[in-house]
Amino acid sequence: MKKPWFRLGIIGIFLLSLSLRFWGLSRFNTLVFDEVYFAKFGNNYLTHTPFFNAHPPLSQYLIGLGIWMSQYIPIGRDTVNSLTDSLLSPWNYRWVNALTGSLIPVIVTLLTYQFSYRHRFALLAGFFTACDGLFLVESRYALSNIYIVIFGLLGQWLLLLALDQQKQNRWLWLMLSGISFGASIGTKWNGLWFLTAAYGVWIAAWIIRWLQYEDHPSRSPLFSYLRFFNSANNSPDNTIKSPLQNLTKINIWQMGSYLGIIPTVIYSLIWIPHLQLDKRYGFIEVHKQILHFHLQLGGNSPSVHPYCAAWYKWPLLTRPMAYYYQTAQSTKDSLPDGAGKVIYDVHAMGNPFLWWFGLAAMIFLIGMVIITITMPIIEKKRLFIPKDLTADTWIGLFLVINYGANLLPWVEVTRCVFIYHYMSAVVFTFIAIAWVVDQCLLSYYRQIRAVGVTITFIIVAAFIFWMPIYLGLPISPDGYRMRMWFGSWV
Repeated sequence: MKKPWFRLGIIGIFLLSLSLRFWGLSRFNTLVFDEVYFAKFGNNYLTHTPFFNAHPPLSQYLIGLGIWMSQYIPIGRDTVNSLTDSLLSPWNYRWVNALTGSLIPVIVTLLTYQFSYRHRFALLAGFFTACDGLFLVESRYALSNIYIVIFGLLGQWLLLLALDQQKQNRWLWLMLSGISFGASIGTKWNGLWFLTAAYGVWIAAWIIRWLQYEDHPSRSPLFSYLRFFNSANNSPDNTIKSPLQNLTKINIWQMGSYLGIIPTVIYSLIWIPHLQLDKRYGFIEVHKQILHFHLQLGGNSPSVHPYCAAWYKWPLLTRPMAYYYQTAQSTKDSLPDGAGKVIYDVHAMGNPFLWWFGLAAMIFLIGMVIITITMPIIEKKRLFIPKDLTADTWIGLFLVINYGANLLPWVEVTRCVFIYHYMSAVVFTFIAIAWVVDQCLLSYYRQIRAVGVTITFIIVAAFIFWMPIYLGLPISPDGYRMRMWFGSWV
């Protein structure tokens, strides 16, 4: 049962996210960073202008939908430009992203509650997500990455919601989960890693169950094998301590159809409007062209792009990106070229302390999961997992699998990649540090509770400190240098 204060907390997180994303949304009357592609592509669908799309087209459909809907919303019409080949206000091509980005902390809260049933833990996870700079920046411009994250998280939340339903009603939630995963992949190919993580957690749940049965020799291995296909409920002697353990209610046929066939169908359907607009390539050929495009981008070297950053640089936040940089003589000037007294900078940079604390929390969880699972095996010298596996171990397993599934595939990527590719993985470190803070606040010791409060305070203070470069607020050169702690951040 969700408590009233929990619902109020979710509303508060949403309103905080919404206000930060819509505040000064039209501040720069231009195309910022990859808006030169995505905003223009979204408008191309409205003007029926054929073009080559180097990514699946769903995010551009949504941006285009926002442009179309904004014709009927009397907001943001004071400044316009024709950079998308139509006369539009920046608000026209940004507002849908701002609204979508505002919902990500809410989805994080709901997902965290669904796999833990812990109210404070869930609210902390959503609040920390709302306090991240990279998610804030990506939400305020017509870019693509927030759609990967929100559809991927939504798919996982709906999958866990399906476990709460009666068997005959479960199909609808599984189908919606498959649609969401298909939408994530239909935004960019790396949306596939969210679906991979869902399979990883599901497989882990079955492996743990099998190994727990090894602790009861009377159980027939064939009986356990048939459960894998028939989704039998957990036996009475196997006490459920985590909602994630219920994943064994879903059999292989359901996973294959709802989280295999449906995402594939949805991904294929997403391409239809684009292929009708640009008839140069069919479905197979357009994928060959996209693959060729990405292979041509070169390696992770500043000679290819000044902000190229290999995957191992992301967790430590060693190479963020400047999406926009301009100087002015004063805040009243309209951003003229040349050196000036005021700096306008939009930095695609995470909240440093949130990222660093989150990484430390994830490393701790990795160690906790490994030790918890391997120690009984070492002690008894046989392969099994004890039946008293705690809910925190399941939570750690869920976060570690999701983090690894969204980060490790980038190890083999040789093309130039950027800090924003880490968004799908880093969101799980936000949940990890929320878990640590929640554990601290549960402690009997005042000193440990103080640690949790201090971590939260530092994260919030850091978010406020770096907020000018997230929102593109005018700052002095000294203020700018004060926030660029390392030379690699510039």
